[in-house]
Amino acid sequence: MSDVVAQYIAELDAKVRGVIKGTAKLTITDEGSLMLDENGARAGDEEADVTLMASDKVFKAILSGDQNPVMAYMSGKLKVDGNAQRALKVSSILTD
Repeated sequence: MSDVVAQYIAELDAKVRGVIKGTAKLTITDEGSLMLDENGARAGDEEADVTLMASDKVFKAILSGDQNPVMAYMSGKLKVDGNAQRALKVSSILTD
């Protein structure tokens, strides 16, 4: 697991614990993937209800509030595989 993925796990674990319904996967370009579910955040690359894919820079901007996730998606910076509604819900949790 890369240091970047480990940082995301540390930052997101408490934020998503008990909040996310189903599973979401964040795939960070050139770094790896992490899984988000009701139990928190952990390293992993399993099947998920929705996968969000972007660079570390884009995810950091989304988490800090500097990048609107919808605009990132519309501009092609953020790719979504799976249910778009679920992706929006995950994005709103990440930006809280």
